[in-house]
Amino acid sequence: MEYRFVGKQSPGAPAWAFRNSGIMLHGQSPQSMELNQDFPVSIEYQLLGSDSTRAQITGSVCTPGTNILINNELILDHCTQSSSKEYMDDQWVTAEVEVRGNKIIKHIINGDTVMVYSQPQLDEREQYYEKLLQLNNGEKMLSSGTISLQSEGHPCDFRNVEIKVLKED
Repeated sequence: MEYRFVGKQSPGAPAWAFRNSGIMLHGQSPQSMELNQDFPVSIEYQLLGSDSTRAQITGSVCTPGTNILINNELILDHCTQSSSKEYMDDQWVTAEVEVRGNKIIKHIINGDTVMVYSQPQLDEREQYYEKLLQLNNGEKMLSSGTISLQSEGHPCDFRNVEIKVLKED
């Protein structure tokens, strides 16, 4: 898919939401979310934009209610930065993601792989862990779930959104 940030930050939106959007993967179903839950438990392929006031690297990963492995190391930090560069103003950026269940996930920006991780899993520290564990058939590891596009307070255009089912290895 392609994305770009346009316009101005929405009034009242938090500062961290500046030119901030994402693709939520292995996501929690809307029906299972609590009324005041901030985000679905998921893996977020973070899409960020830059301008003359703020430089931000895109293609990172954030893990609301989840954890991942990078180089076989369990990552407990909420966000981990990718190796991408910054993309300025209202420039269109191509974001691809390759998801092979819970084996491997790759973030690709404008044809460059900028992040690779594996074994997405529920975080035992998550407030709704026990409920989500039951909904996932007692499995901590995430190998499926919803896909959604996210916007966090700054207008974002999306186009050419495509989903391709990959053959199993």
